[in-house]
Amino acid sequence: MTGRASMPVPWLRLGRIERYVLIQQGRSLAIALAVIAALIMLIDFVEISRGVGSDVDLSGARILGLMALKSPQVIIQLLPFVFLFGTLAAFVGLNRRSELIAMRAAGVSAWRFVLPAAGAALIFGVVTVTVLGPLAASADGLFQRERTRLSGAAAGAVSDQAVWIREGDDARQIVIRAARQDRANARLLGVTFFIYTNDGEGRRTFSERIDADSATLAAGRWRLVDAVGAQIGQRAVPYATLDLPSSLADEEAFERFARPQSTPFWSLPAQIGRVEAAGFSSTAYRLRLQQMAATPLMFAAMSILAAAFSLRLMRLGDLARMSVAAVVLGFGVFFVNQAAAAFGAAEVIPPWLAAWLPPLLTALAAFTLLFYTEDG
Repeated sequence: MTGRASMPVPWLRLGRIERYVLIQQGRSLAIALAVIAALIMLIDFVEISRGVGSDVDLSGARILGLMALKSPQVIIQLLPFVFLFGTLAAFVGLNRRSELIAMRAAGVSAWRFVLPAAGAALIFGVVTVTVLGPLAASADGLFQRERTRLSGAAAGAVSDQAVWIREGDDARQIVIRAARQDRANARLLGVTFFIYTNDGEGRRTFSERIDADSATLAAGRWRLVDAVGAQIGQRAVPYATLDLPSSLADEEAFERFARPQSTPFWSLPAQIGRVEAAGFSSTAYRLRLQQMAATPLMFAAMSILAAAFSLRLMRLGDLARMSVAAVVLGFGVFFVNQAAAAFGAAEVIPPWLAAWLPPLLTALAAFTLLFYTEDG
């Protein structure tokens, strides 16, 4: 019993062939990632130079720093293409060198080197969602704040753009309107607070209006200066200063909620709760959460799809046609993914369906092609 329990499971072991294929795939993925990342960073560098750089005099090093904050998020969004192109290049290279033919002639099933490649993509997808994605999202959020700060500094400390904010919980809702915003001192100017109370049946009743010259959000409360409050049926009451509790973070006096793309994966559930508690729609955040959860499956599906196309080269001998077909199908998956995301954001279909449908369809198409290629 002891000896049998200690025996390794055969399908969990990676033989020399599997390790060799994984090494070739890793090299091709690194090259594909380098090419795509260089192209994205070049585009971002030009965009930042023409956008933020036209408003503020920025040095080359500063533009490179902003590019380093912005580019990782875009690179992660295009990682499915990295796995498509990288895996395709790896297996096409093996095919050109007749190594796949030798493996198949030796009786090695295609599943022995395709499934480890898909498993590696799946593991990398998990690492991307749990580690790399949150880091890229935080960097993107920092880039958005820095760009806003630079644009605000160029336009002046005080902006005449009106600000609307809504916050609250089950017992109270507050709608805030500010005529101007003072970015330099993190203040809202010409502020009006409309306070509503909620009864047990969810109906809202207007209870109070407060006007103030300025309002500053800090330490979980609004500090109002030169305020005048009036409740229904009562006389107005002036306040030199007045504190109101708030559930917002300090920076959200100017930006209500961070973009879904700038919200780390681990922060999305809490962000969804905060958005819904404030009475806003959380569809975009739910869609983003489901898309991140489906990322490992998309990576694995793209790897299987690329491998399946390259295996058919062995029998059909049409390298160019099959390679172009794989690339076209990859772009088709991208457009399907974008269309599904648009339908999900518009609440035409549920967010979970919009996020999981493209990778599931890609995986089914890849497995179908691989079964047809391997088993006929």
